[in-house]
Amino acid sequence: MNAPNDNTAPKGLRGWWLTPPRPGMQRWISPWEYRHLRGFGVTRIAGGSVAAAAGLICLSYGVYGWAAFFLVLGALNLAGGSWFLTIARSAPART
Repeated sequence: MNAPNDNTAPKGLRGWWLTPPRPGMQRWISPWEYRHLRGFGVTRIAGGSVAAAAGLICLSYGVYGWAAFFLVLGALNLAGGSWFLTIARSAPART
């Protein structure tokens, strides 16, 4: 059979990164994470809570360097998780 090649797979790293299409800052999220936003959002919030708890424990023992590290890590994870959940909530429903 002499059918033309109808391969519609993305070509190269740039093509893979741009699927699924998404606007603006959402391009910073890896495609695999973007396809599973709710799961990764909940996981980031759980991880951020654990890191914040570790930071508070370090703070109570007076280890300020490690406390700052864990508190910053926890804050970034909590912010990222809430951003993921906000994007997932505002996405149109699948049909």
